[in-house]
Amino acid sequence: MAKYSEEFKLKLVKEYQDGKLGYILLAKKYDMKDSTPIRRWVKVYEKFGVEGLKRKKHRETYSVQFKLDVLSFMKRTGSSETDTALVFGITNAPMIAAWKRALLEGGTEALDRPKGRPSMSDKTKKNKKNKHIEDKELTYEQKLERENELLRLEVEYLKKLRAFQMDPKGYLEKHKQHYHSNLKKPSNQKMFYK
Repeated sequence: MAKYSEEFKLKLVKEYQDGKLGYILLAKKYDMKDSTPIRRWVKVYEKFGVEGLKRKKHRETYSVQFKLDVLSFMKRTGSSETDTALVFGITNAPMIAAWKRALLEGGTEALDRPKGRPSMSDKTKKNKKNKHIEDKELTYEQKLERENELLRLEVEYLKKLRAFQMDPKGYLEKHKQHYHSNLKKPSNQKMFYK
């Protein structure tokens, strides 16, 4: 995926807002394969202003529960990734597609994995080997405890999903403060909701 500068994004948003060219013609004018990013930039700009178009200096960290709630909302309402992102105050809508893919491929456990590749210093390589050995050495009881914890997470998610499906507006209103406070947390902290 191509990376575009904030100046370029703002230029296209302003050009679209002038009303002379639509999304598709703007994409053709600037040799873009698709007009989807332009649509997203316009919506993000209208909701968050210039700040929404800027790249973040640090990566936001979202809890597994928050990711599940976002995906649940999107599935329940049929909203697009962009519209869902705007509802939850997320400026990077494609991130939701990555969460969806991770959930489908690896389940809820995959949503807790940090994105990106860890640095491969000598220490990291040794830790990786040790972790592999530790995984093999887990006792039957430890494996059961791990599986039990994953099942608890899944049950908790299903309970919240059911509550959301019964009253989406009430559920979102009740949890709105949690989502906004989660967005303001430093990226090295993780929050889990009860």
